[in-house]
Amino acid sequence: MMNKIVIYSDSANNIEVDISYEKNTFWLSLSQISTLFERDKSVISRHIKKLFNDGELSVEATVAKNATVQSEGKREITRQIEYYNLDVIIAVGYRVNSIKGTQFRIWATKKLNEYLVKGYTINEKRLHEKQQEVLHLKTGIQILSRAIEAKNENKGNEVLNIFAKGLELLDDYDHEELDTKGNTEQETIYPKYDDYIDFIAEMYSDFESDVFAKPKDNSFHSSINQIRQSFGGQELYPSIQEKAANLLYFIVKNHSFVDGNKRIAAACFLFFL
Repeated sequence: MMNKIVIYSDSANNIEVDISYEKNTFWLSLSQISTLFERDKSVISRHIKKLFNDGELSVEATVAKNATVQSEGKREITRQIEYYNLDVIIAVGYRVNSIKGTQFRIWATKKLNEYLVKGYTINEKRLHEKQQEVLHLKTGIQILSRAIEAKNENKGNEVLNIFAKGLELLDDYDHEELDTKGNTEQETIYPKYDDYIDFIAEMYSDFESDVFAKPKDNSFHSSINQIRQSFGGQELYPSIQEKAANLLYFIVKNHSFVDGNKRIAAACFLFFL
């Protein structure tokens, strides 16, 4: 793991950090995050623990261990060092040093986009996988449509309008053109964890699998809570559309269930809308 190294320097060139790039995201150790945001390691550690304890982020989805050789006196010791991905780095940055956190977020976003353009992460295989992913999501929406329409015959037009909007957003997601134009900012009603689980249960009869929607870990809690994040009284995802799109992304990325993750993501995406 951690094969590619990228050097990050802040705008004043006072800080230089070697950042690992793996699995389409950036990774830093606790010590490196401390250096990046100029805060003591104990402060960084406390904020990371709070993120996990509050369920904002999932340990399984955001932490990886890497064997590192360290010199201790005359001996070389191999230790397992925990690395945290970009989700953790940005979340901590907003809390401990918002200016440097914003600078790093801008740099990371630009750098990731460069990788996409240069073809480090986009290739024919990924494009095919993307098409298959969206096909799974749309199939999930269509299955869910049948289940809902069967129980809501008097709300047919309303349901169809929601599905049409969901499919439109998925087309934007497919072409990586999801933007903020026309987004709707309003008070959001967040379904509870049990509401999502009950909703997913409506899909059981459409799948011949004993492990469909079987939780793999607790990361589903994290997925549905991440879209509620805010900093300084400002929501990180202010519009309904941004929340829905990122909910879909988090559920697919965290792979919280043994089987059916993409269809479940589509279901939750639509349920939230």
